[in-house]
Amino acid sequence: MDAAFIYLASQSPRRAELLRQLGLHFQLVKVTVDETVQSGEDPAACARRLAAAKAEAALRIVGSGIREPVLAADTLVTADGAILGKPADRAEGLAMLMRLSGRGHQVLSAIALWRRGAMHTALSVSEVRFRVIAPEEAARYWQSGEPADKAGGYAIQGRGAQFIERLEGSYSGVMGLPLYETAQLLAQAGFRIASGDHASEAARK
Repeated sequence: MDAAFIYLASQSPRRAELLRQLGLHFQLVKVTVDETVQSGEDPAACARRLAAAKAEAALRIVGSGIREPVLAADTLVTADGAILGKPADRAEGLAMLMRLSGRGHQVLSAIALWRRGAMHTALSVSEVRFRVIAPEEAARYWQSGEPADKAGGYAIQGRGAQFIERLEGSYSGVMGLPLYETAQLLAQAGFRIASGDHASEAARK
């Protein structure tokens, strides 16, 4: 059984919080990658590519000779096939909220796990529907500061939850790290993911 320690290519407190739920020990690695969408790129392919790019960037930082796995994730919001990234400013943030108002959209969360010279990826796709959002509500939400660095301009784990009328898929995936797919990928790499009070103890074995 492999030691339950991994590198997480992220500085996101949300992803760290989610990963702790699996009872694993991990170290955060700050990475920077070019998140520009390639011309004609499919959103699912883009999410997988960016997750793998983050894992590769972390690997270059911690050293290619390590035995421990490197985990990374990337989350995209799409509407009408278009990718809605992090809003550049207030105008774009408000436009995103109005575009999602009263309708459905998809949230794609890809994870990439580098393990012993091989990169493995998985993808979670969730369907989210927003209630109708009044312009003044969108303005107040932007003023809160929460949407500024979030894909699609909202956070399900924060005030943005008030807009979600229905969710079909993975809550943790919309939050940024799909736990089901992450646990499956780690299990394939030799990790035993425990649950309940014994999670941390089992992770050390």
